[in-house]
Amino acid sequence: MKPPFRIGPAVEAHEDELRSIRRTIHAHPEIAFTEKATGALVAKRLKRAGLKVKTGVAKTGVVGLLRGAHPGPTILVRADMDCLPLQEENRKPYVSKRANLMHACGHDGHVAMATVTAEILSRQRGDLHGNIKFVFQPAEESPGGARPMIEEGVMENPHVDAAVGIHLWNDFPVGRLGIRSGPLLACADIIEIDVFGPGGHGAAPHQTVDTILVASQIVNALQQISSRNISPLEPVVVSICSIHAGHAHNIIPRRVQMVGTVRTFNRARRDELPKRIEDIIRGVTGAAGARYGFRYRKLYPATINDPRMTAFVKQCALDIVAKEQIDETVQTLGGEDMSFFLEKAPGCFIFVGSNNKAKDLAHPHHNPRFDFDESALKVGAELFSRVLTRFLDGRPNPLENPEARKTIVGRSACEP
Repeated sequence: MKPPFRIGPAVEAHEDELRSIRRTIHAHPEIAFTEKATGALVAKRLKRAGLKVKTGVAKTGVVGLLRGAHPGPTILVRADMDCLPLQEENRKPYVSKRANLMHACGHDGHVAMATVTAEILSRQRGDLHGNIKFVFQPAEESPGGARPMIEEGVMENPHVDAAVGIHLWNDFPVGRLGIRSGPLLACADIIEIDVFGPGGHGAAPHQTVDTILVASQIVNALQQISSRNISPLEPVVVSICSIHAGHAHNIIPRRVQMVGTVRTFNRARRDELPKRIEDIIRGVTGAAGARYGFRYRKLYPATINDPRMTAFVKQCALDIVAKEQIDETVQTLGGEDMSFFLEKAPGCFIFVGSNNKAKDLAHPHHNPRFDFDESALKVGAELFSRVLTRFLDGRPNPLENPEARKTIVGRSACEP
C-alpha cells in the first residue's frame, strides 16, 4: 500500500539514521536539565557536520549554527530533549533502560528529526541565503527550558527572524499534519491552594472547621468559572489534580493542600483568572470560618502560530501530503514552552501524525505504553528540510512579502 506522504531521496537515505538516533535516545532517557548524554550525542553529530556548536546553554541545552553561503535571515529550529518520570511498559528492543524514566511524548523523535535535518542541510549550505539555528532544548515537560535559553541569548548573534518546531502527534495517523494559524496550545499555569483550620475530632465537626469539606466546596465552586462566568464558546479549564490532607480516620486535619492547573488560549483572560480564582477561595473559606493560602504560578503562555509563517509552512507541506491530510482546526489545551520562542519571533509549531493502529502504536502521550510509527520521522525531517530551504532560497521570505510566497511551486534545495 502506498504511504500517504512523499519523501525526497535525501531524507529517504537517512531513514536508518533517524531510527537509530531515536532509539538510542529512547533507551537512555534523561529528565529535565540532566540531558547530558542526549546533548553530547547531538553536539558530536552537529560538529561532525560542520556546524558551530555551543553546549551548556540553560545547563544542558545545545545550539548548532549552520551558516549559509549567502547573507540572509536566520530561522530557528527547536527540538526538546527531556523525558518523563514514568515507568515504561513496552517490550521493544529499544525500551528504556532507566527505571521510572521514559520518552513518552516523542521528544526522542524530535531530536532525531532536527539532528538529521541539520546533517542533510549542512551539505547544501551553498544554496542557503541565511542561517539556521538548531536549538536542542532541555526541560520542556517542566519547569521549562525555553525561557532560560532565551535569557542566555539564543535568539541573538545572529538575530532570529523566524522559528519552527514539530511535535509528533499520536492523536493523528502517520501522514496527517496539524498546521493551524493562531492559538494551537493553551497556556499552562499552576495553582496551589491551602485550606487551614484548627483541627479536631471527626465525631465533633461542630467544634472545629472541616477543612476537607471546605476544600471540596472550593473544587466544586471553581468549576463555575468555565461553566457560568465565561462564554461557553471560549475554552477555559481549571482542574484540581492533587489533594493531600490528614493521616487518620478520626481526625479532621488542620491543613488541606491542593494543586491544579489553569488552561486558556486567551492572553487577557489568563491575566484575569488569578483574581477570579482567589475571589472564590476567599468567599468559600470565609463563609466556613477557615483560612487560606493561594499561589498562582504562570508557567507557559499559549502557543500562537504566526499567520504568515503558517501559510508558508502549509504550502511546503503540500509537496509532502495531499491537502485533505492537513488539519487546520486542531487545538489542544495542552501546554508547550515553544510558546516562548514564538513570542520572540514569528513562527509555526506543527503537529506531525505518528500513530498506526494496525501496529498497536496508538497509545496516547504520557502513557506508559506510548510509542509511535517511526515512518513519521521521515515526514518530519522532510517538512523541516523543505521549510528551511525555501525560507532561505534567496527569494523574499513570507515575513517580508507574504504575497510573493502564497503559491510556492517547484523543487526545494532538499530535492535532487
